[in-house]
Amino acid sequence: MKRIFGRFARNLVVVGCAFATGLMPLAAEAQQRSRLPVVRDAQIEDLIRDYAEPLLKAAGVPSNRVEIVLVNDLSFNAFVAGRRIFINTGTILNSETPNETVGVIAHEIGHLAGGHQERLRDQLARAQVIAIVAGLLGAGVAVAGAAGSSREAAGLGAGVMMSGGGIARRGLMSYQRTEEITADRSALTYLRKTGQSPKGLLDSFEGLLRNNMLSGRGTDRYLSSHPAPQDRIGFLQTAARESPYFDRKDPPELQLRHDLARAKIAAYNGGATLVRQTFGRDLHSQPAQYGDAISTQLSGAPSGALGKIDRLIQASPRNPWFHEVRGEILMEAGRGREAAASFRKAAELAPGRSGLLQASIGQALVTTGDPSVMKQAITEIRKGLDVEPNNYNAYRFLAMAYGQTGDVGAAELATAEGYWQAGNFREAKVFAARAQQKLRPGTPQWQQAQDIIATR
Repeated sequence: MKRIFGRFARNLVVVGCAFATGLMPLAAEAQQRSRLPVVRDAQIEDLIRDYAEPLLKAAGVPSNRVEIVLVNDLSFNAFVAGRRIFINTGTILNSETPNETVGVIAHEIGHLAGGHQERLRDQLARAQVIAIVAGLLGAGVAVAGAAGSSREAAGLGAGVMMSGGGIARRGLMSYQRTEEITADRSALTYLRKTGQSPKGLLDSFEGLLRNNMLSGRGTDRYLSSHPAPQDRIGFLQTAARESPYFDRKDPPELQLRHDLARAKIAAYNGGATLVRQTFGRDLHSQPAQYGDAISTQLSGAPSGALGKIDRLIQASPRNPWFHEVRGEILMEAGRGREAAASFRKAAELAPGRSGLLQASIGQALVTTGDPSVMKQAITEIRKGLDVEPNNYNAYRFLAMAYGQTGDVGAAELATAEGYWQAGNFREAKVFAARAQQKLRPGTPQWQQAQDIIATR
């Protein structure tokens, strides 16, 4: 599991914060959140993709137009920005069943399919106009009051000015509450269409309410960006139970995949302690052993971790993610060639074509430091980038590989590409300019560097 800090557009507008531990920032604040702790992991992304695709189809949203992004945050939250659905890893970790995570995704797809973000932009613009007009009106009343020596009128003007922002904010919050309820209704529709239980969605809200995450104590309920939780849960309790699939359970094989993902998240974020807390009821289960193997690796004991993951592979030889972790262990132990073989096995067994796993083969070869395998490493990494061009980490290894072959221009161009994909355009342009000085003018590589330099 690789943590990547990606830079996103400055005009980020966030909606669908139904599961936040508090109110998410409104657009003015959200625009300043240009960086998020994004994590890339082939196993978890594959699982979430399988959760989302049937729901997207039910919503009439083409899956190839939507990107699901994992945020490395242990709080229970998800939100929509542009054509991206952001899901905190804590949402997966704290969902005991796949159905709970599925319910969250269904809700966010409701925002996406409903075009709530576009309408939120319009509402924000309207709110700003209301505030400005109210402010000007208040200023006019105050001036008139002062000219007429009327303290009451001047005071009224100040009141109008102060209330303008309040009127705008209340209107905006009312709009958001309405959209949250609409997203809940849409989620129930998608879950019914796909034959899935709405119980997970209900369980998520009830759990958050028990933890006082949505209690709204001490706040003006009309200033909350979400409906009062009791009202919302009351609606869900009634509507969810009308579904013929309410009591449907997740298939055992899906539950296992879900728990393996939870084990990985727990290991990377809290080590063996969090793994034990998560799977304390059955520390001998496969997910608990998986989390233990990863925790052992992260604690700096590669030989012990290798023994543990090998036992898991022996029991489930066709699980690609066990081979992937084996590759991670071997690569960190300085056994690059063996690591490449494990990553290759993982790529062969993984469903679909994983660009992350493909690039990992080449990355492992780079760590050998053997010049004779660098061309092969470049080929493998490029294959992965063809599938996953925004795999920022792969560009770093690609630059190292080119450097080993003596192609400094290509190395600096690869570095520029990595920065560009991460949204760090300033550094991307610096390295692109450096690359151009070493590349022949007019070549595809030189032109690619020029395209990066021209980025605005």
